[in-house]
Amino acid sequence: MRQGTSISSAPLRRRLAACASVVALGAALLAGGGTALADPADPAAAVDVTVNAAEGQGTIPGTAYGLNSAVWDSQMNVPEVQNLLSAANIGMMRYPGGSYGDIYHWKDNSAPGGYVAPGTDFDAFMGTVKKIGAQPILIANYGSGTPQEAADWVRYANVTKGYGAKYWEIGNELYGNGHYGSGWETDNHADLSPTAYATNVADFATAMKAVDPSVKIGAVLTLPGNWPDGVMASGETSDWNHTVIPLIAGKADFVIVHWYPGGSDAAGMLNTPSQLGGELEQLHDQLNAAGAANLPIALTELNSNVFEDTQPNALFGADAYLTALQSGVFTVDWWDTHNGPGAISTAPDGATDYNDYGILSSGTCVGTVCEPPLNTPFAPYHAISMLSHLGKPGDQLVAAGSGSPLVAAHAVHRANGDLSVMLINKDPANAQTVALHYSGFTADGSAATVDTFRDQATAIDSTTAANTGTWTVPPYSITTVTVHPKSGTSSALTAPGAPEVTAAGATSATVSWTPSTGGKVDRYEVYRQVGTVSELLGSSTGSSVTVPNLTPGSTFTWNVLARDSLGRLSRPSDPVTVRTGTPQDAPCRVSYTLTAGWGNGFNANVTVTNTSPAPITGWSLAFSFPSSSNESVSGYWNANLSTQGSHVVATPVDWNGTLAANGGNSATFGFTGANSGAYQPPTVFTLNGAVCTTL
Repeated sequence: MRQGTSISSAPLRRRLAACASVVALGAALLAGGGTALADPADPAAAVDVTVNAAEGQGTIPGTAYGLNSAVWDSQMNVPEVQNLLSAANIGMMRYPGGSYGDIYHWKDNSAPGGYVAPGTDFDAFMGTVKKIGAQPILIANYGSGTPQEAADWVRYANVTKGYGAKYWEIGNELYGNGHYGSGWETDNHADLSPTAYATNVADFATAMKAVDPSVKIGAVLTLPGNWPDGVMASGETSDWNHTVIPLIAGKADFVIVHWYPGGSDAAGMLNTPSQLGGELEQLHDQLNAAGAANLPIALTELNSNVFEDTQPNALFGADAYLTALQSGVFTVDWWDTHNGPGAISTAPDGATDYNDYGILSSGTCVGTVCEPPLNTPFAPYHAISMLSHLGKPGDQLVAAGSGSPLVAAHAVHRANGDLSVMLINKDPANAQTVALHYSGFTADGSAATVDTFRDQATAIDSTTAANTGTWTVPPYSITTVTVHPKSGTSSALTAPGAPEVTAAGATSATVSWTPSTGGKVDRYEVYRQVGTVSELLGSSTGSSVTVPNLTPGSTFTWNVLARDSLGRLSRPSDPVTVRTGTPQDAPCRVSYTLTAGWGNGFNANVTVTNTSPAPITGWSLAFSFPSSSNESVSGYWNANLSTQGSHVVATPVDWNGTLAANGGNSATFGFTGANSGAYQPPTVFTLNGAVCTTL
């Protein structure tokens, strides 16, 4: 159970309340605690930002920069809005709008219990999608619809009209159907359990693919560390994700999550993107454990819940979009185009915040306080627009790291050879001086292009400036610096094809790839990503390599690069995740089981068994929480636990200090953990220094 937070009505207000012009939706989904951003020790000192172009983090897909559109929005298809969305390079449009997806009937453009504005039917929506050059992602009505209704929609969209609608979600936030106590999502099925949802997803997929086998079917999951992750209804032994994922493996084509991290203040909210990567990594681990590692992830709703239409949310949005894309998400869809005002407040920079989740003004009022004229872009609109100043579909995301929590950094190696770096200054009062450093890229020293969205600006300004390597970024701003490569430093070789893991054990792994083209390859080199440092692991003149001496029970990110006869490296391949297991013949065995979770805390049980031929009296079990999560021990039982940072050591109590030989008995202890964001399980346990088999 999630403690201390009620969400029973907020999501209903956010997506279902409607008026004849634009819906005014209400309060935040979840309010999390804020953590102040740390100030640099010396505000005048330069912040070091390092970009490593040899660490590829994937290619930006055409669906990357997405947005939600809703049938209660009378402005959703007007030419002015279409032009604004086109200018922002929106590549994915979601329809018919959040929880409306589970009450909307496409044939008659109706949503019983909600409001549908004129001119918002499916064909009108597709007119906007086609005009702006985007792709649709459509919510098939699970809550009050049927597989047949969804199949008929596929037939109309792709057979009758030839729209080529590829991506279809089966419902929206169905974990909010009341099964866990909070019920904002319509679900008329007699069985509201996650088992029933997953089983019915298979029926929807069968019916829809019978009409068009090329469609991709998406199933609803929850993001680890966010409600109702870890929650189980009476009599259940698994939460939503751990129930749904095994049942949809082989039936769904992608999975869907939403993220509204909240925060008690702007500073706390601006810290949350640093948690997102770990939460998505934990979701990838859940998919992998259930045999569904290849299911892509779509983040189809994103907003912060804090200062929604002012600069803090713009900074959050740019940071969160890119963090998600760097974590392998194929679309990030902002909530939403128009929404309407709520409670009025003042942002840290003094700007009026209308509590409006939309990127465009609805032009309406709360009392005597009125929004700007209809369709005036709010700050998050400009943040989304800034994404294309960093990189467009086909460009490659590469590693970037910042030396200050006040400056977030993201980088893209463009298809034309240029390198762009986005610098997000989260300080509302002070400019930051940033010193850029490059690895795997040599700049030519010519003038750089600088694009900036400043605090309370109404447009992005662009200029050129001498490339000194040091840049001053204004307070509360998003700045993109684009530099050009030095002639002769780039290889003509293409990046090797995306590598695949063909074998992995406890201490070694083999990866293979498609060869590079564009010239003669001297050799291929495999690198591990370590922050913004590339660690050479091995090389080969062929198209595979086995890397030995790896750490058991660990997760690595590798790239493959080709080196030409002049010693120049190609661009990196897409990243590959390599996971090593633990020894199967180890002298000990450990199982780690999560027994409960509530968003910011969890309970876990650990069982340790001595499988060696000699008994052990007085044992010590050591493990560490993954670096991508933020976990700590807050209580424990049946053992004594000591901690140092993320490292934990458990020692026995009086009655379980002896472990019999050959698995004759086991010792089980438990602990309560606190987490902020992800809470991935430890993967390596050592018993008196020996690595154990982990179950």
